[in-house]
Amino acid sequence: MHTGGTYRGRFAPSPTGDLHLGCAATALVTWMAAREAGGRLVLRVEDIDTPRIVAGSIDRQLEDLRWLGLDWDEGPGEGGSFAPYAQSERFARYEEAIARLAADDLLYHCDCSRAEIARVASAPHLGEEGPRYPGLCREKGLTQREWKRAPATRIRVPDRDVSIDDRFLGPLTQNVASDVGDFVLKRGDGIYSYQLAVVVDDLAMEITEAVRGADLLGSAPRQVVLAELLGGHAPSFAHAPLVLAADGERLAKRARGVPLRDHREAGRSPEELVAVLARTLGLIEADDPRVRLEPGDLLGERRLDRLRGRREAPLMLRGAV
Repeated sequence: MHTGGTYRGRFAPSPTGDLHLGCAATALVTWMAAREAGGRLVLRVEDIDTPRIVAGSIDRQLEDLRWLGLDWDEGPGEGGSFAPYAQSERFARYEEAIARLAADDLLYHCDCSRAEIARVASAPHLGEEGPRYPGLCREKGLTQREWKRAPATRIRVPDRDVSIDDRFLGPLTQNVASDVGDFVLKRGDGIYSYQLAVVVDDLAMEITEAVRGADLLGSAPRQVVLAELLGGHAPSFAHAPLVLAADGERLAKRARGVPLRDHREAGRSPEELVAVLARTLGLIEADDPRVRLEPGDLLGERRLDRLRGRREAPLMLRGAV
């Protein structure tokens, strides 16, 4: 947990559909962390992956968060000194970061396909990132050449261990160079990577702790490296349990009963949903008789300490929608 100075947390939804219960659970934990620290909570819209954006979904998500009883101090509807709070309006800042890294000779163009990388990669697949990038274009720099396809921009990663001490999941040490390889900052189609946008924005908005789902734990070492190469320091990290369906599978955004709005339309109250999320996360006991809670009811009693060591949380939802 952040100690000293003003706590600044952030919740960063992507407008790719309606807010689902897993994202709502993470938002609740993020809100609790900021409010218990007496700090500020930033809401930032992560809308850089434009082909996946669903028109109108961010307005619906923000409405659902407010309906649930969660608020924020900076962001849409609140303003703030670090505006704009939508990543689609911050492209100039990402280009500035790329230019700075290029000036330090840390970037190169890469026109390798995923199939080409997979054929020569020696490391196993690493989640959604695919296999470790083997450095096929590493020595070619940013010079123009005849491209096989529109090139991505990669960063040369230093060969050293990176350690974090996650608030909930504890210590993690990774050599990004050997485990992940040089990762992409800007895709061949011009879309900035999640890693770049998150690091640039967390530095610019002076975020002190990044609370998010446990599925993003593997990104933390990359973000520490990138923040340092940009002359800053990444926030501390707190990876909350990933909410799973009762059968242990990841929540599907479009499955009936997963979007928060399904429950609103079925007549469930926000206090019922907060109790469901609290029970799912283990913030209250599974047999706790309270079936209705407001977010403020969960503050205090060191409830967030109950999340330590928990990577997954099966959804405790009673009754159909």
